[in-house]
Amino acid sequence: MAPTAVCFVCLGNICRSPTAEALFRTLVDQAGLTDVIHIESAGTSDWHVGGDADRRTAAAAAARGIAMSHRAQQFTARDFARFDHVIAMDHDNVAALRTIAPTPADAAKIRLLRSFDPQSPEGAVVPDPYYGGPKGFDEVIDMCDAACRGLLAQLRE
Repeated sequence: MAPTAVCFVCLGNICRSPTAEALFRTLVDQAGLTDVIHIESAGTSDWHVGGDADRRTAAAAAARGIAMSHRAQQFTARDFARFDHVIAMDHDNVAALRTIAPTPADAAKIRLLRSFDPQSPEGAVVPDPYYGGPKGFDEVIDMCDAACRGLLAQLRE
């Protein structure tokens, strides 16, 4: 397998994208591919740069035995050069990323996370659980898990 770099992107980089990052890192570790797949996450905004994952996100992950070590960062145009795959959580994230993509080739790196889950409808997104209750964080984990499994399968092909 050729080395590849993946960045998961949401708005603030404290809920959805760190969840996808932690899940994907676990799957990559289990597959013995840590040396060939580089994984990060980022936000399209700078609101939480340097902060931890949302406490509810971390708690939902911990309840499922998912290790999460995270510091929020903002995705910038320069980051397109570092990543082969830029995986967005929703359509707003895709639009924000496309506006800063330096080239059409960079814009082509952007995909919705749930597009890797064969059970998801076309165009399905990972909803932001920030303003909801605990159930939303568990649903995000389920969605991210299914899509990350599909992403890993695709990268292995």
